[in-house]
Amino acid sequence: MAIRKSHKLPQTAVLKQILKRCSSLGKKHRGYDGDGLPLDVPKGHFAVYVGENRSRYIVPISFLTHPEFQFLLHRAEEEFGFDHDMGITIPCEEAVFRTLTSMLR
Repeated sequence: MAIRKSHKLPQTAVLKQILKRCSSLGKKHRGYDGDGLPLDVPKGHFAVYVGENRSRYIVPISFLTHPEFQFLLHRAEEEFGFDHDMGITIPCEEAVFRTLTSMLR
């Protein structure tokens, strides 16, 4: 009986791919530096858009390791996919998002 090696990526690599595909990084216009990174987002953070009004929140990358936040990212993927220009859009109410993120800090 041979042992098969899994070709699945580690969970952190999958999350980085989701972040890269969903983010608006790489855009070069006003508000972005020469590398296409937003000027108002500190290192170690990323922007997400939440709720009906698509309010922008800056969250730490460490949130990517929390199962609750991963669930939101998977819901975003299912609802919006990766082919849009806005960045990561989280499909939940702002109040719910704020409550969740306050517990993750």
